[in-house]
Amino acid sequence: MNKILLKGNIALCEGAIAAGCQAYFGYPITPQNEVPAHMSKRMTELGRVFLQAESELAAINMVLGAAGTGALAMTSSSSPGISLKQEGISYLVGCELPALIVNVQRGGPGLGNIAGSQGDYFQSTKGGGHGDYRMLVLAPSTVQEMYDFANMSFGLAFKYRNPVLILADGVVGQMMEPVTIVTSDQKPVTSKDQQQIAWALTGAKGRPPRFHRSLLMDDGALEKLNWKLNEKYNSIKKNEVRYESENIEDADIILVAFGIAARVAKVAARKAREQGIKAGLIRPITLWPFPEKVIADNAKPGRKFLVVEMNLGQMVEDVRLAVNGKCPVEFLGRPGGGLVNEQEVLQEIKTIAK
Repeated sequence: MNKILLKGNIALCEGAIAAGCQAYFGYPITPQNEVPAHMSKRMTELGRVFLQAESELAAINMVLGAAGTGALAMTSSSSPGISLKQEGISYLVGCELPALIVNVQRGGPGLGNIAGSQGDYFQSTKGGGHGDYRMLVLAPSTVQEMYDFANMSFGLAFKYRNPVLILADGVVGQMMEPVTIVTSDQKPVTSKDQQQIAWALTGAKGRPPRFHRSLLMDDGALEKLNWKLNEKYNSIKKNEVRYESENIEDADIILVAFGIAARVAKVAARKAREQGIKAGLIRPITLWPFPEKVIADNAKPGRKFLVVEMNLGQMVEDVRLAVNGKCPVEFLGRPGGGLVNEQEVLQEIKTIAK
């Protein structure tokens, strides 16, 4: 293993490359511009595909085409750019094609600003595009996790034949931290490997033709597909929930936060402990599937929850559903690019504890 200092966006690229990413398609937008810039160099060095598309719409549809052949395809953007990709994302899910999509968030709505924000929770976890669909959504809070999550996302995407979204804070994309690079025996998928994928479009010579379709007009065909997809979503909910918890066993106040806000909340919770307030933390790592069970299991009379987000209150709705009225759920948020700090979180903990 090798530890080096990397920026979050670069760590993300190297994690995807280590996983065997074969094709990257993207379009520039801040604060993720280091991703296409780095991939333009590294992918061409490795003899893989890099293409700067003429727009976000073109980029996601290039991913759709490459994914249809069984390639490990990736795109990245930032909030308004991800909005433009939603139609293609819905098509990827409808065709059951795996891909890695990365959103390094900026402030919104509209063009917003380029400061850190967590305003795309709803868009990421509730669909965003049209139709009944779900994506596995991972929320890194460290530069190491930018590497690790990109590294494992293709495996998850191919396991479920479904796109995976990494929802990163702009702050995590821009910060630098030491990263342990895992030396992997995993080889990039080759055209010969793609021939072995049962659903990949690799040419129909010597075999029956295959199809990827999201337009299903026959009576009952689309309903049948959606029930099939629902079984897949239930399997993901059963097997892929990830979260981190700290000091929740005896906590009077449990903080729930993701991404960079979780790092701030963790420090505030520890300082509250030092001052005699029993505080703990649950950090959802998968925003979908959401770790509702651990929250539900810890929702008890006499306890309080405090949700900390860099938005007007989006994940707090899922926490309230999980708590189901068993105890109060408070909210502390900063929308539009304001980074929460440990002093204001600590002060909120003290206020709630009274």
